[in-house]
Amino acid sequence: MDYNTQREKLILPEYGRHIQKMIEAVKGIEDKEKRSEQVRAIVQVMSILNPHLKDMPDYRQKLWDHVYMIAGYDLDIDSPYPAPEPAELASKPNPIPITRTPIKASCYGRNIENMIDLVANHEDDEVKNEMIRTLAIYMRQQYLIWNKDNVADETIFADMEKLSMGKLKVPEGISLGPISGEFNRPGMTFQKNFKKYGKKGKKNNNKKDR
Repeated sequence: MDYNTQREKLILPEYGRHIQKMIEAVKGIEDKEKRSEQVRAIVQVMSILNPHLKDMPDYRQKLWDHVYMIAGYDLDIDSPYPAPEPAELASKPNPIPITRTPIKASCYGRNIENMIDLVANHEDDEVKNEMIRTLAIYMRQQYLIWNKDNVADETIFADMEKLSMGKLKVPEGISLGPISGEFNRPGMTFQKNFKKYGKKGKKNNNKKDR
């Protein structure tokens, strides 16, 4: 029994073992013109096997580069494109610099931290109080998913103030109410507030309130 694990490793698996064998066979042809003719035929087959490459710029050159890669860069043919250097195709793209601060509380996640910053920068009014309450209800839900236990409103409020680095102060008299059906309650939700007043806390007059 012939197993794939016992065979030669595929250089580019997307083309399959037959293409790799064809290219290895071409390397054994002594006549350069004949080798070049056979490689052109192989490139046509490769384009059929991977039609998505046609959507990429310079896809024909990519196919010829792949031929050289499969051949181990040991292929003397008349190519319409310059032969690639191994270091050129093996180089990795430069990493994209992304600055991210560690998540302060894993049970809430980064999105809630961003929401807290948004609410903290909103001007003090009734809308901000409603946003605080709605966000606190959502935080309570996330807390219970992780801890599987009851939690006092004061704990959620303390976490909210802690995550805001003291910028967000929960007004007195806010109550989160019962846990059951808390997201089906009538009134303004945090998401509606966000869309209505925007990131800068100013009402968006381009859309009519429904």
